[in-house]
Amino acid sequence: MAATLSPHAGDEDGAGVKRYDRRLVRRLLVYVRPYRGLVAGALVLLMTEGLLQLVGPILTERVIDVALPTRDAALAWHSALLFAGSLVIAFGCSYGETILTTMLGQRVMRDLRQQLFEHVQRLSIGFYDRTPVGRLVTRVTSDVESLNELFTAGVVAGLGDLFTLLAIAVMMIVTDWRLAVAAFAVIPLVYLTSHLFQKRVRVIYRDIRARLARINASLQERISGMRVVQLFGREHSEAERFAVLNKGHLDANLKSITIYALYFPAIEFLTSLALAILLVAGARRVGMGTLSVGVVAAFLQLLRRFYQPLQDLADKFNTLQQAMAASERIFLLLDTEPAAAPPPRVVHSSDALARERAAGVTIAFEEVWFHYGESSDTPAWVLRGVSFVARPGETIALVGHTGAGKTTIVNLLLRFYEPQRGRITANGVDVRDLPIDEWRRLIGYVQQDIFLFAADVRANLRLDAPLDDDAVMAAAARVGADRVIARLPSQLDQVLGERGASVSVGERQLLSFARAIAADPSVLDEATSAVDSEAEAEISAGLRALMKGRSTIAIAHRLSTIVGANEILVLHHGEVRERGTHAQLRAMHGLYDRLYRLQAGEVTGSGSIPAIGAEASSTTLASPLGGG
Repeated sequence: MAATLSPHAGDEDGAGVKRYDRRLVRRLLVYVRPYRGLVAGALVLLMTEGLLQLVGPILTERVIDVALPTRDAALAWHSALLFAGSLVIAFGCSYGETILTTMLGQRVMRDLRQQLFEHVQRLSIGFYDRTPVGRLVTRVTSDVESLNELFTAGVVAGLGDLFTLLAIAVMMIVTDWRLAVAAFAVIPLVYLTSHLFQKRVRVIYRDIRARLARINASLQERISGMRVVQLFGREHSEAERFAVLNKGHLDANLKSITIYALYFPAIEFLTSLALAILLVAGARRVGMGTLSVGVVAAFLQLLRRFYQPLQDLADKFNTLQQAMAASERIFLLLDTEPAAAPPPRVVHSSDALARERAAGVTIAFEEVWFHYGESSDTPAWVLRGVSFVARPGETIALVGHTGAGKTTIVNLLLRFYEPQRGRITANGVDVRDLPIDEWRRLIGYVQQDIFLFAADVRANLRLDAPLDDDAVMAAAARVGADRVIARLPSQLDQVLGERGASVSVGERQLLSFARAIAADPSVLDEATSAVDSEAEAEISAGLRALMKGRSTIAIAHRLSTIVGANEILVLHHGEVRERGTHAQLRAMHGLYDRLYRLQAGEVTGSGSIPAIGAEASSTTLASPLGGG
């Protein structure tokens, strides 16, 4: 069952995302709550620093209006020492506030990354079919990093700036309300300029995030497929393709720079205009004798200090816009609901499942119909009424051309997807009525596209199974992987490269097969296309022992490996066209017989019948459900 996607969750370039600024900010503040102590400490320091900004103007007025007329040098020195002391205390407050807000930002980013990683692990396989990996990497890395500045110098510092603005405004009004009105005259123009800036910059930052996601998606895909790029000489064309994406990202950033190049000079101009208005108003009253020079000098300092937080708030609004553009995509990902498995109608305890496993489990597909994607009036069915039964001790083999539905059967068995019609049962119980984690613990699955983690061999073989080294080596010995481990310099402690790149393809297959059977699982994948004949013989011997008494579903890679299967199903366009033993199918002279003769070289590959099972990277799935 596919995950329910929010709009644009899979489309990073979608336009018209609604502006839920307040909603997004509220959601972001949830991550701050566990660190209320850091926020409170930073706010106290910021408010103290804001109050200390009043000391300079007060002392200036005192010196000009009192100390200078009376030639009181002691008062001037005392005021200078007080001012120096306030600067030292302000420095300490600034240092402490920087430490606290940085700790806050880093811890919030850690929590958010952790939540994102845990969430993406629960999303359905269908979600990953639609979403490039590079975009998900962008969400967990650079988008989260964009929020760092918001918490480090945005929210908390913004509250400090607001407090400073309020304190200075009160001080100005108390000192002389008429000069204060003159100083505040340009505030409506500052608001209008900031509002116009806000409307433009939000759209641009959303575009920057989308273009960065495209770059990351392209990089991930091209680097993963570098062998293909170099093999087919695609370096130049891929460089040109990347240049287009890179140029788009540059253009989006240049647009934001252009806006800032206009905005900050505009704010600076308005600040200078306010100073000019203040000087004109103050000079006239000083000439009339109704205002002292000290008050005007103090007001000039207060005005500069008043508009500086306004500029800082504008810059923090820029930080907020970047955070909004990033958080929109982060929360769209977090709001993508994992595929909800139907709650079990029958409660199966772990002990009951263990008893069933020991007794052996019969798997049955009962008129299963399935299609990928969303529901529609005319769905493209991948499976059409597929039915078969795999009993303990029996092997069911699946053959068919590429796209016939073989891998889809495996995906349904593993419950990566759920069928739209029909059902899959284990001992007569619908597998949807079993806890999905318990069901998957019965399954050991080795894909043809082998995936090993960049970790040591021990961790790759046992994963989360509680196995000691002896048990790990015993599992490796059953499939011949022990000789691979013995050749490694550090053996079980040898750290493999990304996707197991430090060992050969055949050795990766042996290690992945050992991993699959290490915990005596219920589903195995026999993928022997990349190993030598000796290794294949060792794997086959291990499989024969492991499959004894278990149900086995095998996707054939070479027909010679399934000659002894109890039943062979020939799939064609999602339907079971033929079924029977090897001998029975050969006698029918149908699809299977033609394929067998094609592989044996008895006939050429021309004709209208597809080469069933001949794909180079097909998969063989053995699913022994039950004990041996």
